[in-house]
Amino acid sequence: MNLKSDLDITNNHQQRHYDLDWLRVLAVLLLIYFHAAAVFYQGELGDFYIKNNLLSPALGWFIFFVHQWHMPLFFLISGAASWFSLQLRTPMQYVNERFKRLLIPFIFGTLVLVPPQVYYKLLTHNADIGSYLQFYPQFFNGIRPQGNFEWAHLWFVIYLFVISVISLPLLLFFKQQIGQHWYSTIATFMKQPGVIFLPALPLAMIEGAFRPKWFGFQNLYDDWANLLLYLCYFVYGFIMCSDTGFRLAIAQYQKLVSFMAIVTMSIIFGIQVTEVLPLRGYSGEYILYQMLRGFNSWCWVTTILGLSQQYLSFTNSILQYTTLAAYPVFLLHQTVLVAISFYVVQWNLGIVAKFLIISTATVLVTNALYEMLIKRLNIARFIFGLKPININK
Repeated sequence: MNLKSDLDITNNHQQRHYDLDWLRVLAVLLLIYFHAAAVFYQGELGDFYIKNNLLSPALGWFIFFVHQWHMPLFFLISGAASWFSLQLRTPMQYVNERFKRLLIPFIFGTLVLVPPQVYYKLLTHNADIGSYLQFYPQFFNGIRPQGNFEWAHLWFVIYLFVISVISLPLLLFFKQQIGQHWYSTIATFMKQPGVIFLPALPLAMIEGAFRPKWFGFQNLYDDWANLLLYLCYFVYGFIMCSDTGFRLAIAQYQKLVSFMAIVTMSIIFGIQVTEVLPLRGYSGEYILYQMLRGFNSWCWVTTILGLSQQYLSFTNSILQYTTLAAYPVFLLHQTVLVAISFYVVQWNLGIVAKFLIISTATVLVTNALYEMLIKRLNIARFIFGLKPININK
């Protein structure tokens, strides 16, 4: 989802990249279906908060595919939004914006939106935990996985806040004239044959060096593979908007990158199907596999960027509405989805019907909450990272 804080790209209409706005909105919508699918999937890091008694291999493959590139795309879009934000703000104003749009919603969400998810999860295993009010103090008893306290899907918000702040000196360097000359030269170089794949090299190295030990438990302080990977994508997004040459290079090699994305994803699928991958660890085979994943993620992110530049560089009333709604929907969606799933999985229906009910109901309910409450009340807008309504107008 900044997703969130960056949902407002504050550049003018001549500069605004509507394709990135569309990608952000569509990525949030996809996240709802991703988490709805997780109800029917046995995850490598444990089950989702609610799990159906019957699982779906097809939805499992859907999750596996989307997971390869979805969050990297989010962080790249957020880095791009930070480029535009820093064109209009001083460094202190930028940090203040990050605080209001990221840290405040994160604190509110952790205290209000996450506990119901943990409650429903515990309720599926222990019907005698009492009412929600009786449970709430227990939310602070220990840290997941040993305890109940966690930040659920809001890990993205706190990661983005930290990355936005720690990368600020580098971002400011790129804003300077010497920095502009540097990345302008790189943008020109990117148009050379094969160079479009070079940004994948740091990603592959991060995956190969860190993923065998830090598989992906998103606790921030002990999650070096994800933190470094997303930091890299964030900086890539910032640099991408600094010079039109980067976007031209993506368009120029879109077909080649798309071909490589399909090839590498097919190899990864084949490895999973044949179950030839060794156990997680610093073996040569496992390191090469993770390096392939890093390369694959770049190919898919670049492919999606190229397609969006080609087909989504326009605006309309739908985009104008959903651009503002996307961040609150992101913050709300998993709480709503978990609550709905808790009851739907108990119904005597097939997997397809349950999946459609859960996903559709989540879209409708979260949008209704945004439209009726968050959009109209300044205190709610503040808590959910939106600008206040000017009551003087």
